[in-house]
Amino acid sequence: MTNSSQSADAESGTRKKTTGSGTRSSGSRKDTESPAPRRRRRLRPAEAIREARDQLHELTGKPVDAVSTFAAVDDGWRLEVEVLELERVPDTMSLLASYEVTLDHEGMLTGYQRVRRYERGRSDDRRS
Repeated sequence: MTNSSQSADAESGTRKKTTGSGTRSSGSRKDTESPAPRRRRRLRPAEAIREARDQLHELTGKPVDAVSTFAAVDDGWRLEVEVLELERVPDTMSLLASYEVTLDHEGMLTGYQRVRRYERGRSDDRRS
């Protein structure tokens, strides 16, 4: 046998080349070490608001009217989003709802909850 000989690996179909110093693999086999996962950057506030609006609309099927509260929190973002639940004429009688929405750092919606319903023309009776 020469210093360098080739044999087929029956399991993977790759060919192994043996040399005097050891065996190395050539072919379709991937390295056993995986690279470190790429960390995505944290969203800018405008991007987070856009993501919250789009994803809440997709889940509820209802149009988003406004974002009334926005805050960065330890695990992502927290927003209060106003949604048009029932359109009426005149518009001041339309029924709106406030949803608390949470996003992770990458902008994925992790939860939402309706916290109140009200008519558009009514003043806010909640106290801050």
